[in-house]
Amino acid sequence: MSASHKNLHSKLTLGGLLITLGIIYGDIGTSPLYVMKAILGDHTINADIVLGGISCVFWTLTLQTTIKYVLITLSADNHGEGGIFALYALVKKTKIQWLIVPAIIGGSALLADGIITPPISISSAVEGIRAFYPTMETQTIVYIVISILFVLFTIQQFGTKLVGKFFAPMMLIWFAMLGTLGVIQVLHYPEVIKAINPYYAYKLLSIHPDGFFVLGFVFLCTTGAEALYSDMGHCGRKNIRISWIFVKATLVLNYFGQAAYLIHHEGSTLQQLGGENGNPFYLIMPHWFLPFGIVVATLAAVIASQALISGSFTLINEAMRLNFWPKVKIKYPTEVKGQLYIPSINWLLFIGCVGIVLHFEKSGNMEHAYGLAIILCMIMTTILLNYYLIMKRVKLYFMVPLITIYLLIEFSFLFANITKFAEGGYVTLIIASMLISVMTIWYLAKKINKNYTKVVKIDDYKQVLVELSQDLSIPKYATHLVYMTNANRVDELEEKIIYSILQKRPKRADIYWFVHVNILTEPYKTQYKVTEIAKDDIYRIDFNLGFREPTKINLMFREVIKDMVKRGEVDITSRYESLNKNNIIGDFKFVLSEKFLSNDNDLRWHENIIMNSYFFIKKLSLSEERAFGLDSSSVKVEKFPMVLHAPENIGLTRIVSKE
Repeated sequence: MSASHKNLHSKLTLGGLLITLGIIYGDIGTSPLYVMKAILGDHTINADIVLGGISCVFWTLTLQTTIKYVLITLSADNHGEGGIFALYALVKKTKIQWLIVPAIIGGSALLADGIITPPISISSAVEGIRAFYPTMETQTIVYIVISILFVLFTIQQFGTKLVGKFFAPMMLIWFAMLGTLGVIQVLHYPEVIKAINPYYAYKLLSIHPDGFFVLGFVFLCTTGAEALYSDMGHCGRKNIRISWIFVKATLVLNYFGQAAYLIHHEGSTLQQLGGENGNPFYLIMPHWFLPFGIVVATLAAVIASQALISGSFTLINEAMRLNFWPKVKIKYPTEVKGQLYIPSINWLLFIGCVGIVLHFEKSGNMEHAYGLAIILCMIMTTILLNYYLIMKRVKLYFMVPLITIYLLIEFSFLFANITKFAEGGYVTLIIASMLISVMTIWYLAKKINKNYTKVVKIDDYKQVLVELSQDLSIPKYATHLVYMTNANRVDELEEKIIYSILQKRPKRADIYWFVHVNILTEPYKTQYKVTEIAKDDIYRIDFNLGFREPTKINLMFREVIKDMVKRGEVDITSRYESLNKNNIIGDFKFVLSEKFLSNDNDLRWHENIIMNSYFFIKKLSLSEERAFGLDSSSVKVEKFPMVLHAPENIGLTRIVSKE
């Protein structure tokens, strides 16, 4: 890991604070666009409800975002990386098997949320146009939103560096605008400050027409907290903690400003004040300021979506490394660590977002689908955090009340959000369930696979390999034969590799190489280790790579060979006399083994479902050679039948002829 990169995470700089504004706070930062509108709904404005609403918002932001995420969860970083999978990689060390369940549910829920945040933020912003053109068709707004989404997803491939330069100042303008608009209204009606008293929040639950379920709308103000933790790797903990003070202040001011305006107009409804799409966020703006306000809000919404999209890429990359997700193509558009682009996920998210826009049409309808998935993710984070605190030996008298309070708050939110299921919440839950099943199938299949992989000791075959290498009666297969192995121990190999060399068609080579890639639980590391098994004949190379590092085995392997030649540890010139005389380097051939499900299996029904789904998904994912970054010209893929529970005894009887 480069020194400059390390400093980026630990140093508190003005640039760092600005970048943090641009990358991390989009989702939380755009919540004033829809939260108060959702809390009030079509009901008549009532001062107590308004005060209770912002009191709830204030305390939710304080307890959920500030204390749980900014103060506590950000401390649980995995070498500077955050997010639910990074947290899982930390607690995995406790060897508690079932912790994989909250990790998979939480990760899937966060991804499902990535499909609904862009449409709701952008629709809420674009609907502001109706302040000028009240007659504008919903269909037109839908087209505008889809076009913005298309542009947003198309520019992903150029990396966030290009966009980051524009994002930071834009978000600075956005938060400054939030704060200023809020202050102007609060000055007209300073008494609104009393809503800081949590009594009003408590009272809201008894007087709001939706009762307890109003919490489902209040919850929308903290939905971006999970994204804030996921993006820690981009900005660093200190930068997030300091910039949050400014962000929270402007958010609270804007909410209180909206409340002050609404209390002034007690007795009317939002529709009377601002037409069909009456939104307190736009109502507090002076009329001359509206065009500017709408443009800034739309840009801020686009930036909010950006944060979640880049967060989804990070999430899928980590899921792949933890064996939760099939291997897919990853591109690294810029030199900046941690920035990646996954084309397949990008376009999947785009299709998902367009589907949501077409299905719900208005942001008001999307509010129902929003929040249900993310609260699931937050509960899962709390469960994992509990084990992280146990691991860190945090005192019980501090930990038990803390985790209990958060589980209580979050389960209340979950319960309040459950009513949204029928109105649209089912959409996010269907998406999350699909993601959960892919992750579960992949993980279980890998486990079954591992259980049925036979390993043998290299020492038992060392002599045979050395003799094969010198047996001139067998035509030479390659000068250097390279096998990728999954055996973790240096003195072991899969049985199928030995089978491939000795029995399939004996493969004579001058030097046999066995290469193993080990993915670490920390993000950035590139190390390798060479083991000489038989001088000039058999070598093993182990790569230790961080879970954020690209797997480019071709390039890395070449580096290692170069280094070994320089140290005089190996001679790679061709052993063919004519080529050897002229110092020509020998050829390298990689052999990869691909499994297919054998017909000779005696599978239990659930294993059958898992393995068949696994091989189906595998067809859609990256081939092994591309996943390892190998050149296809020098790769041979061998297919092996995968036999699980081979039938014990078929029970044949021989017929002996009478003669």
